[in-house]
Amino acid sequence: MYITCLDLEGVLVPEIWIAFANASGIPELTKTTRDEPDYDKLMKFRLQILKEHGIGLKEIQETIATIDPMPGAREFLDELRSFCQVIIISDTFTQFATPLMKKLGWPTIFCNTLEVSESGDITGYCMRIPDSKLTTVKALQSIGFDTIASGDSYNDLGMIQASKAGFLFRSTEQIKSDYPEFPAFEEYADLMSAIRKVIN
Repeated sequence: MYITCLDLEGVLVPEIWIAFANASGIPELTKTTRDEPDYDKLMKFRLQILKEHGIGLKEIQETIATIDPMPGAREFLDELRSFCQVIIISDTFTQFATPLMKKLGWPTIFCNTLEVSESGDITGYCMRIPDSKLTTVKALQSIGFDTIASGDSYNDLGMIQASKAGFLFRSTEQIKSDYPEFPAFEEYADLMSAIRKVIN
């Protein structure tokens, strides 16, 4: 039995931090896992920027409330779930993801948790498990599932490489150039067709 494991940001919804960087006028926050492979380093950088600007969870959630899934994402997910189990595996946080899951029809998501003070400041973050995407894929395989994986960033490469089939979706030219062995798609219809071929 197959399970398709999808990244969230850049695949189904726009990048949350980029949207907030644009809304807040803080260009430093446009850096994502497409730019920085070390997630811990990236998050510490982000939290420092938020602290310097006196920004808490509420301000970010106000921006998230304005974000819609990418055009066609909900339909893609609905069709994919009609013939295959799907799990979204993301390095985002429950406090960010929940409003977006509602707009996507409440798919299953495995993600992380922010540590938030009583005043609403983001003081830290708790990763669900180390190297969560690869670890999750390996765990699914250990209980009898074949995995198909797709994502756009450096932190997706582990689960893509470890899966029976892996695809890049709307990735950067640099990542596509560095990993030419993975088919790269820009449209949901092409990704859907590739997944169907694996399962059928």
